[in-house]
Amino acid sequence: MTYTRGLHCRECGREYPIAPTYVCAFCFGPLEVTYDYDAIGAALTRERIAGRRPTMWRYRELLPVDGDEVVEINTGFTPLVEATNLARRLGIERLLLKNDCVNPTYSFKDRVVSVAVTKALEFGFETIACASTGNLAMSVAAHAARAGKRAVVFIPSDLELGKVYGALVFNPILVAIDGTYDDVNRLCTEIADAYRWAFVNINVRPYYAEGSKTLAYETAEQLGWRAPDNVVVPMASGSLFTKIWKGFNELAKVGLIDPPKTRMFGAQPEGCSPIATAYAKKTFAVRPVRPNTIAKSLAIGNPADGYYALKAMEESGGGAAAVSDEELIEGIKLLAETEGIFAETAGGVTIAVLKKLVERGELPRHGTTVAYITGNGLKTMEALEGHLADAIRIPPTLAAFEAAFAARERALVPA
Repeated sequence: MTYTRGLHCRECGREYPIAPTYVCAFCFGPLEVTYDYDAIGAALTRERIAGRRPTMWRYRELLPVDGDEVVEINTGFTPLVEATNLARRLGIERLLLKNDCVNPTYSFKDRVVSVAVTKALEFGFETIACASTGNLAMSVAAHAARAGKRAVVFIPSDLELGKVYGALVFNPILVAIDGTYDDVNRLCTEIADAYRWAFVNINVRPYYAEGSKTLAYETAEQLGWRAPDNVVVPMASGSLFTKIWKGFNELAKVGLIDPPKTRMFGAQPEGCSPIATAYAKKTFAVRPVRPNTIAKSLAIGNPADGYYALKAMEESGGGAAAVSDEELIEGIKLLAETEGIFAETAGGVTIAVLKKLVERGELPRHGTTVAYITGNGLKTMEALEGHLADAIRIPPTLAAFEAAFAARERALVPA
């Protein structure tokens, strides 16, 4: 049974039937899925959810699929880690980390792709495709393999090798484009018009984006069915940010939590920060930029949901900030050294922005704060070259070890 009502334009409000389409034919505004929340509220209870498997699909009534058959690889219900060491270091009362590094392809993209590929099969597509900054390519290739469908993934040609091999192992057709992600996305939009392929983040985007809401659902359930006081979310297109906000509000609409008072804070790298820059300038006009950052998964210079991310900040009383590449590397190291979590560059941006917001007094030190760690550091090892201590290399003798170890200990003593 489906609880979806249709699609509506986020700009002019026109209604459309469920179909593989993503922009309004009248005003070119983005389309979004609408639901029958009264029916969902009558059908979905905390007890019913608790009796289901611990995956993102335990909230299936709030996702835009028709039946019980879904394409999944056991995504979701990832740990919400009590980060006591990092909270103490930053001087805040309570910090939790939503660790999506542990999803099957090591990023939150498995959530959106599981929904998109399920919907693509309902529409009868045989080829699954995407424009990607890396994590999405890997997830699309994995889900297409699971579904027994052809995958065609398009990436910028300068991606980290971990993401390229991570996609290729699933045997998709991988196309590397000499250009930025925005160049890749423009080409894919043309291809989507010419071929009957399901581009998960173009013609299936309204359904794909809904998968991100499960991060909010899980967070609320893991907190004992309440929304946190503050969240910090990395932003590329801004879609993840807006859908987490939508997710908390949907839970309130169907009676599973009280109305959220969560303040939404967004994080971007300075080398690609069109949303954070617009926030700093107190404008809703997001000016596209040409990305220049090592945080390639956030390197979307023309963010499709930038305006809506800014609206979510306004509605929630949140904000945004950007950090340099040097600061994001320190963020990766700080997270690893305090909590044992190795995040990719986007995670470094999140932690570095969290630190900056606390130091500026913009994010309250009191209350419960959740930071979203959306990808695994093993995919972006290149970013840390030259920024970590060297290994101690010695011959295989006890004397050599003791001499080297003593030298290292002396080096750590402040002068």
